Formats: sequence, C-alpha cells, structure tokens
Amino acid sequence: MKPVKVGICGLGTVGGGTFNVLERNAAEIARRAGRGIEVAQIAARHANPRCSTGNTPITADIFEVANNPEIDIVVELIGGYTLARELVLTAIENGKHVVTANKALIAVHGNEIFAKAREKGVIVAFEASVAGGIPVIKAIREGLAGNQINWLAGIINGTGNFILTEMREKGRTFEDVLKEAQELGYAEADPTFDVEGIDAAHKLTILASIAFGVPLQFDKAYTEGISRLTTADVNYAEALGYRIKHLGVARSTDSGIELRVHPTLIPADRLIANVNGVMNAVMVNGDAVGSTLYYGAGAGMEPTASAVVADLVDVARALTTDPNNRVPHLAFQPDSLSAHPILPIGACESAYYLRIQAKDHPGVLAQVATILSERGINIESIMQKEAEVHDGLVPVILVTHRVVEQRIDDAIRALEALTDVVGSVVRIRVEQLN
Repeated sequence: MKPVKVGICGLGTVGGGTFNVLERNAAEIARRAGRGIEVAQIAARHANPRCSTGNTPITADIFEVANNPEIDIVVELIGGYTLARELVLTAIENGKHVVTANKALIAVHGNEIFAKAREKGVIVAFEASVAGGIPVIKAIREGLAGNQINWLAGIINGTGNFILTEMREKGRTFEDVLKEAQELGYAEADPTFDVEGIDAAHKLTILASIAFGVPLQFDKAYTEGISRLTTADVNYAEALGYRIKHLGVARSTDSGIELRVHPTLIPADRLIANVNGVMNAVMVNGDAVGSTLYYGAGAGMEPTASAVVADLVDVARALTTDPNNRVPHLAFQPDSLSAHPILPIGACESAYYLRIQAKDHPGVLAQVATILSERGINIESIMQKEAEVHDGLVPVILVTHRVVEQRIDDAIRALEALTDVVGSVVRIRVEQLN
C-alpha cells in the first residue's frame, strides 16, 4: 500500500525526536499502521544536531509544506498561537490532516480549528499537547467512553513539579530552585507560563472539554501560580500529612464545571502526591471505573515524539474511513457538546489550608474560630507554632472542611481586619482526591 507522506514543521526538540522515532521504528510503525509512514519534507530554520535528516527535503518556509500536494499529514511543532494557527488552517484548507503538540493553539483556537476540519473532512490529532508521552487524551476520549466523568486532577507541568519537589525534599527556596530549573533547561528564561499556571491551564482546558463534552474555554480557567509559596508552608503541609502540588482540577457539578489551576494540598498517601521531579500524572474519576491514574514523562524529546507518532499511526489507519464515523475531536459528537457553564472561582468548592500570623495574645484562636463559625466554615485540624523570636508572631495553621470559596474570601477579609493578625492570610486549597 502507498506510504503516508508526512511534512514536519519545526525541527526542534519534539520535531527532531519525531523524525528519529519514525526512522528508527519504521518497520514496527508500518506493521501497526498497515502502511509505511514516510517523512517527505521538513520545514526548519536550523538543523537539529540530534537528528540526522539525510536526503529528506528541507525548506525554511512552513507554508511550502502546507501547500505541498504530495503531503498527506502536516505535523505542526513550531509552537505559539498566531503563525501555528495560520499554518494549521492552511493545511486543513488544502485537505491535509494535522498532528500537533501545541496545547496553547488547541486551548485557544481549537473550536475554530475543529470546525474547519469537520468542514473539510480531515483529522486534527493532538495527543502530544497534554502530558507529553502519557496517552491520557486517548484514555479519556476512547478508553473511558462508557463513563460519566466526575472529576480529573493532574500534575501537568513538569517545571512546577520539579520546583515543589526540591522545596520539599531539600528545604530550598522557590527562587533558588527556579534558577536551577532554568540552568537545566526545565524552565524558560521567562518562566511565567510554567510557574504561574498558564501552561497547565492550556492542558486542563483540553482535558476538561474531552472529559465533559463542552467547548474549549481557556479564557474561563482560573490560574494561580507557585511563585508565592514558601518553604514554611511546604513544611507545615508535610506536618499535617499533606504535600503541595501545582494541580489542575476539573470537576463537573450540578451548577457548572470547575476549571482551576493552583497550588493544592493533597494527602501524602495518595499516589499522585508522590509524583516527583519533572514527571506528570493525571487522575480521572469515572462513575463506572472509579479512579484511574496515568503517569509518565510529561515532556522531552522522545516521550513527546511518542505521542506525535501515535497520532500519525491513528491518522494513517483512518485515512480511508468515513469522516462521520471517526472519533470526534472532543470525544463527543460536535452537535452534542454541552452548554454547561464554567464556574467562576468564587463558586467553586474546596477545603482550605490557612496560615495566619498572629500576635502572641490570649484569645486570638477564639476570634479566629468565631469568624469561621459565623460563616459556616468548619475546622478539620489546627496547629499553633511557637512565637518567632525575631518578631514575636505566632503562626496559626488550620485546615477547613469543604466550603464554597466565596465564604473563605469573606472569612479572610474578616481575619485580616483583626488587630492581632499581622499581614495577609495565606490560603492554599486542599483536595482529598478520593
């Protein structure tokens, strides 16, 4: 059977890895796909020293690939929003299938791209856009198709997980570990997307749409970063039996869908709480299957290439199928997507870790308990440390039961207004994941 001809746009880390895997495992891939998959053209501005492209034609113009009549599948690995969107839409307009690892592109422009792909009868595959080599999109979209998904929660940014692991295990500061992460190549010179939760929110937006059958709505995702976390909070969490992870959480409720990324206390005995370093993990809870966990490398040259090539195999298998009988991009049939709203963070429900710096005066704990009680907030545990020698302040740490965030906001305002409370109250959400 005639081989499928692929054009790779972008020969960086993932592009080079994709070429290498396709070349090295060509025979095995052909056995799986039922035909060969051949790289017929590459668009790249620079060569990749970790990738020997041999006689494969190379151009500096990505649109030459999108307009090449010989190409069946365009692999978009250039990243970003604007140029990548133009490239993908051009390829689709020309009747070409698309494989991408670009989570930002899918989260922000996916609705438009998928509509255009349906119009032209082509496939847009994006397994590599979330959690690198972990096949979590396929697992939710196909493996769990018989379930009503209740919630999912994931460590889906390796840079943030590396930083929090180092802070917990070695007592290092956020700033110190971030500098090392940049030196190791885990974090960019501008680490905002990683440490402020934007990268994770892109990925969570995609997972939530597939899990709950709603349109992609990245602009409604709540994001909170880890840059303000201190080693003190990491240590206090550990003393209470928790670990802090930068978690993406999506939950379906009667009133709407929670879509939020933030530091989160997780019980230390949960498997996901023990995912360390740059590794990723996603928990998915379905009504039939219960809780499942997907773990592995969330980035890297060949782990991400593994997902790109898997998408290429899927597309190769589906080339001759009726477009109306293919797996829908967002798991649900396009005319069956739900209008269930994304909830604002104030309407979301969680338990909370609160750390209060109080003057060492009698009655402070009673005042704190009264403020929480008046707002219907129950305390699960409380810990009061010795006064700090240098300022005489007493750290009061407590964990609440689950409550709507608006109540916690109101309680924090009241706590910060007390004359015996100094500075801002530290608030970190708590999830049991059981």
